[in-house]
Amino acid sequence: MKKNLLIIISVLMTLNLYAYTDSDMDGVDDSVDKCPNTPLTALADISGCTTKSLVSPHSYDVVVGANYSDSNYKTLNATDTFATSFQADYYYKQFSFQASTSFFTTHGSGYNDSGLDDSFLGASYRLDKINDFSVSLSAGVILPTYDSELDNNNMDYTGSLNVSYPLNNLNIFGGYTLTLVNDDDVGEITYQDTNAFNGGVGYYVNDKLYMSASYSISDSIYRGIEEIETATLYGYYSIDETRFTTFSYAHGLSESASDNYFSVRLGFLF
Repeated sequence: MKKNLLIIISVLMTLNLYAYTDSDMDGVDDSVDKCPNTPLTALADISGCTTKSLVSPHSYDVVVGANYSDSNYKTLNATDTFATSFQADYYYKQFSFQASTSFFTTHGSGYNDSGLDDSFLGASYRLDKINDFSVSLSAGVILPTYDSELDNNNMDYTGSLNVSYPLNNLNIFGGYTLTLVNDDDVGEITYQDTNAFNGGVGYYVNDKLYMSASYSISDSIYRGIEEIETATLYGYYSIDETRFTTFSYAHGLSESASDNYFSVRLGFLF
């Protein structure tokens, strides 16, 4: 009898062992798991619900790039400008912070210049989605690191609102930017605040490649100059988990815009 009892207990234990299932591998049986889809990067409590994420909410990237633009404004000589750029970003949950600058060299008929362009410091906040719409608010300052011979280059301020909406593999987006220009007027050169609008459509080709086409129109910082209109093609490619590259081409649609603009950038994630 004692031998039979031991056999029965062993069988029952085996049945209990095989009946145990933990689909999300959080250490809690599915039959009592109140949160059945706990991610692998989270710690779960006795009910199977997340108590702490093992993924850090902090992330960083640095982006270096090479840019070229040529212009042939109606009132200015034709010029070619080459630039190298540097950008650093910090992300925390729904916040992001950015710092960027560039070094340029410009050649034209009887005109040459080089040095640091204006630099930028800014921050963005991504709101919770509203009916699948993604909305972000941004603000920043444009630092006068460009050495103007007119000594009139002051700090400018900028703010923007951007909205996007997913539609299958498509992404429809648009935005508005206001820039408060504080440069001092010099003689006939007078400055103004600018309003800029942009809109476009992006397409996720696959899980690595994203492409978009957009149109933008902006006031010139100079009074009496026509609005600047530009059409842009943009691409983002994820090389691996820590590296990505972006490339863009913009064509000026108005005489106040650069004729052509090319950019290639390489980013590193941390």
